[in-house]
Formats: sequence, structure tokens, C-alpha cells
Amino acid sequence: MSTGEKFERAVAIMAKLRAPGGCPWDREQTFDTIKPYTLEETYEVIEAIENRDWNELPGELGDLLLQVLFYSEMAKEDSKFSIDDVLDRLSNKLVSRHPHVFGDGKANTPKEVLRNWEALKAEEKKMNGGSEDKNESVLSGISTAMPALMSAYKISSRAANVGFDWPNIEQLFDKLTEETKELQHEIAQYPAPGPSPHSRGIAGSSGQKVPEELRERLEDEVGDLFFVLVNIARYLSLDPESALRKTNRKFTKRFQYMEQELTNTGRTVHDASLEEMESLWQQAKQIPEK
Repeated sequence: MSTGEKFERAVAIMAKLRAPGGCPWDREQTFDTIKPYTLEETYEVIEAIENRDWNELPGELGDLLLQVLFYSEMAKEDSKFSIDDVLDRLSNKLVSRHPHVFGDGKANTPKEVLRNWEALKAEEKKMNGGSEDKNESVLSGISTAMPALMSAYKISSRAANVGFDWPNIEQLFDKLTEETKELQHEIAQYPAPGPSPHSRGIAGSSGQKVPEELRERLEDEVGDLFFVLVNIARYLSLDPESALRKTNRKFTKRFQYMEQELTNTGRTVHDASLEEMESLWQQAKQIPEK
């Protein structure tokens, strides 16, 4: 079977699942009920990529493609659009947004490609009856539903594209120091005996009463720190989401090593002292990362 025939087979299978006499579960789904699965499948694709699990990735990509087929079939049933419209929009967009490949446009660097992409996107919006307001924000259109780190990356990238950026990474580290000092200043206002590593959750959730205004200022300053760190990642051409997920996996692996070593002696982390756990943690750090 050709690629086209395989795709048409998948579309036909989806249509049969939704048709009378098809799958009861598939038939009762709506756009809103499928949304959570789309997010879940997206993260599973990302996990397979980060694990370099080439055997698992085709299956995860298939699950993600299923979401597109599902939405398209439901829309076709309501005479809104079909998978053909999805494919046409995609192909047309790829051609129109790459005039340096399919036309006589010029873009010699990835940065130039991105700049042209945004300009073409804005022009297409005008042609399709969108806003022609020249005063429209550079930051408009950034989804508020995406993870906060990703959103911060997009916001700062858009601002940087029009020249609103730190001139060099050294000034970003100066800004990081500035924001750290501002956070430390607010922490100094924390009620005695001060923040404790034994607290759980947000500031004050351990029973310690923290004034609401102080809590909000602490939240602001921590947010500012995150934003500067996202910009450092952007300056280094790193994805902050991927970087943090990598650190999460690393921490989890080392912590579970520590738990297993304690289990081998008939104990748990609840029985161990901080000094014992720190010693095991240092051992875990010596294990080469795969």
C-alpha cells in the first residue's frame, strides 16, 4: 500500500468507528471529551522523543494522529470541515510560509525564516478578514492554555524579534542577580521563624500565617526569576520545558536510587536522616546518565 492508501484506510476506519453500528465509546465522544486525550498523547510523544525510544515513537505518533482524525470526522459529521480541509490548509500554509523554498523569497538563516514566518502570518490574517489594526500587539495570539514556561519563551521571543531584548547574556545574569535580591528582600519580611523546608505546598500552607500582600509579592518575585531563567534558556537556544523535564527525570532517578538502597537495608526514606540521604544522593550522582 502507498502512503496515501494507508492514510485513506485510517480515515475510513475512523469513519466506521463513528458510524451507526460502530464503537459505542467512539460514537459518544465530543470535541470537549477528546481534548484531554490530545494533551495526554502529545506529552507521550514528547516523552518517547526525549527517551529516544524509536520503537515506541511510531505508536505514540499514531495516537496523536488519531486525535486529528477524530476531530476531523466529528467536524465532517456536523458539516463544519473534513480531513481534506485540514490537509489543504496544512499544505497551503507550508508552501506560503516558505517562499524561500517554493518561491523567490530570501532567508539564509533560521532567524530570518522565523521573522518572515511571523510577517507572512500577519499578512495572511489580514487577507482572511482578520484584524488590520497596525497597533495590534506583537504578543497577540499566544495561547494562554500552553505551559507557563513555553508561554514565557514565546512572549520573550516575540519581544526580542522587535528588538526588545537584553544585548548580551551577561546582562541577563545581572538581571537574575537583581531579581534574586528582590526575592530575598521579600523573604526578609516573612513571619518568624521564616520559611522552612519542612513546609508543604505554597507559602503559609504549613499553618504559618503569611499576610496575603506578602504572599502575592513573593509569588511575583518567584515568577520574575522564572522569566529571567526562561530568557537565559532562549539566549542559549534551549527549550526550557525540555530542560526542566530532563532535570525532573534526573532528580527522580537519583531519588529512587536512594530509596532502593534504603530498601535493601530494610528501611525507607522516612527512617533515614538527612545526612544519610545526602550520602546516598552523592552516590547516585556518580552513576552515569543514560
